[in-house]
Amino acid sequence: MDSSPLNQILEREIEYHEKLYSGFAQQHFARPAVRALRAHMVKRVLAKTGAGRESRVLSLGCGIGDTELLLAPHVRELVGVDLSPAAVRQARQDSATAGIMNARFEEGSLESVTGKFDAIIAIFLLHHLPDAMLHGAPELIGERLTPRGVFYSLDPSRRRLSGMVGSLLFPRLMQKYQSPDERQLDPEETARYFRSAAFTCQTSMYDFVSSPLAGLLPGWRAGYQAARAIDEVLVRIPGLNRLGSNFELLAWRS
Repeated sequence: MDSSPLNQILEREIEYHEKLYSGFAQQHFARPAVRALRAHMVKRVLAKTGAGRESRVLSLGCGIGDTELLLAPHVRELVGVDLSPAAVRQARQDSATAGIMNARFEEGSLESVTGKFDAIIAIFLLHHLPDAMLHGAPELIGERLTPRGVFYSLDPSRRRLSGMVGSLLFPRLMQKYQSPDERQLDPEETARYFRSAAFTCQTSMYDFVSSPLAGLLPGWRAGYQAARAIDEVLVRIPGLNRLGSNFELLAWRS
């Protein structure tokens, strides 16, 4: 067995997510506030990437496919990949139950994917990647995009105010939702990785309190929706928006 630091990190990530996707995730992700959050993410992905009825979309780190199955009806084909066998099994089961015919889920990673895609998305994935993989990801993503293809990611920001508050008030709950090796990312530093691979990039803040609230109170849909409305104002305030919880990155090659 390869005991290199990189493989040790990947093994810990797989172990964590196998446990997560073997009961807790299915129940948690089905709650009303989390479903509303995922539906909002889908609208954002469609708006940002321009993906539509003729688009092939690749989702990296798809998990149990709760976002992907909401996205699939809006595109021609969706492929989801994840390192967790438990996640892929659940995604396939849920896809079959929902009768979604244009989505398939595979056990694997960016390195194992073949073919070209009009849009590649990574929802809460990049911050799980070891630095060596994160630095090399833009080039691999570029190889799998069509000439006019777009990459979209959503990840926690290193400057997130909610993370500081959560660590003080709910340290055990914060640990429950975090894998051993994940970390927050700096938006501009992440964008530089893509720019160094000849991408043009834009970064923007996604939210302040709505997604953390959905995680803490997954059954409170009305609370999430109210928080989302507040976030739509906060993310537009210069200076303050640097303290947002999660940031979006949009990258393409001209």
